[in-house]
Amino acid sequence: KHEVQAPHYDPNKEPVMDVRRIRQILPHRYPMQLVDKVVEIKENSIVAIKNVTSDEPFFQGHFPGEPVMPGVLQIEAMAQTGGLLVLGNVENPEAYSTYFLKIDNVKFRQKVVPGDTLVFKVEMVSPLRHGIGTMQGYAFIGENCVTEATFTAQITK
Repeated sequence: KHEVQAPHYDPNKEPVMDVRRIRQILPHRYPMQLVDKVVEIKENSIVAIKNVTSDEPFFQGHFPGEPVMPGVLQIEAMAQTGGLLVLGNVENPEAYSTYFLKIDNVKFRQKVVPGDTLVFKVEMVSPLRHGIGTMQGYAFIGENCVTEATFTAQITK
């Protein structure tokens, strides 16, 4: 079994990208902007944060009395993190759109609830070719990997 190490996250450290910078790169807005800040970015990997609060709009119906963050939104947040990795270094990132082509090997290991801090680590599995790239994403709460997925996305102008 492949054990992936949780990235170190210091909430007091200045982010590499704050929410304003993220909005310059990604088109997502409330309630679908699911990344609060980026704390590390390298050539082929990125670490980003989502603070899960009790007033998230999806908790109203998922589920009344027992709020749980939908797994598909965890994957969406992971994909947004991957989009920041790919688009973070291009000129005029707002000129590009990113679309899912494939999502594989998804595993949900633990519930995500209000008060949790999700730490996303996304790594390029294959280099971007013809605007298509494959990434491996992980979501952690503390040291525990709570969600993982492999996804392929296309970046178009």
